Amino acid sequence: MTIDWIAADWGTTNLRLWAMSGRGIVEARTFDRGMGGLAPQDFAPVLAEATAGWPAVPVIACGMVGSRQGWVEAPYIPVPCPAVPQLIPVPGDPGGRPVRIAAGLRQDSPADVMRGEETQIAGLLALTPDFDGIACLPGTHTKWVRISAREICNFKTFMTGELFALIAGQSVLRHSLSEGEGDPQAFLAAVSDAMARPERGYGGLFQLRAESLLSGLDPAVARARLSGTLIGWELAAARPWWLGCEVTVIGAPALSQLYADALAAQGVPVSRMSDRDATLAGLTAAHRSVLDPA
Repeated sequence: MTIDWIAADWGTTNLRLWAMSGRGIVEARTFDRGMGGLAPQDFAPVLAEATAGWPAVPVIACGMVGSRQGWVEAPYIPVPCPAVPQLIPVPGDPGGRPVRIAAGLRQDSPADVMRGEETQIAGLLALTPDFDGIACLPGTHTKWVRISAREICNFKTFMTGELFALIAGQSVLRHSLSEGEGDPQAFLAAVSDAMARPERGYGGLFQLRAESLLSGLDPAVARARLSGTLIGWELAAARPWWLGCEVTVIGAPALSQLYADALAAQGVPVSRMSDRDATLAGLTAAHRSVLDPA
């Protein structure tokens, strides 16, 4: 198949590329050359190396590549705004390819920003055009987004994923937690307890270490209880976003499953979409907007 354009999801850690044709994906590539390890002058040669063998066709990119520390800053667009990403060109058509980067979104009151998730929301609307409601995008910084009339109305960010990574990787609890999946029943019990009695959940964090030392607490149970406590606190704080609503969770499979299970336990109707599918659909919608600006 002929390659017509290139889709790029360029985050802090990784670069994901898809060579695209009118019929879909021709080839996919992934590299550990994220924005976090690059200086501005590095992006063009990294893109050239990563797309070696592909023709000099347009590139549509999203993610932290457009941050202030990235290749070219793609300024934040204020909400409410249409869900199709606004694109900022990289000067000079590096490597003979026109490169455009999706702008992030800003909310002035209460202050909040997003970068990358706006493309996944565009993908959600491309795949489900009649969507009107709440999207939850779990990750390092989980986003809750209200969408109506094909516009992003407002959003709220929670640092749940980053807190989990810090506690699990750098605190004393790192000695008590397993890698991989935790215990599902322990997770849901911790979610419920954190939502009902948040002060008890806070006081129970070090208890995970003590139980590990004194009674051999299963590391999978300890991991589930930590995860459930943090997600339970998030759901308690995000209650106005999901109470009485249907929620679509967009993210990586394992983490999305945790959020879906936690919400379902509160009686919330939940549907799921993979972050890969949403990102690709959003980049495709952005590419179409270039071909047909109207």
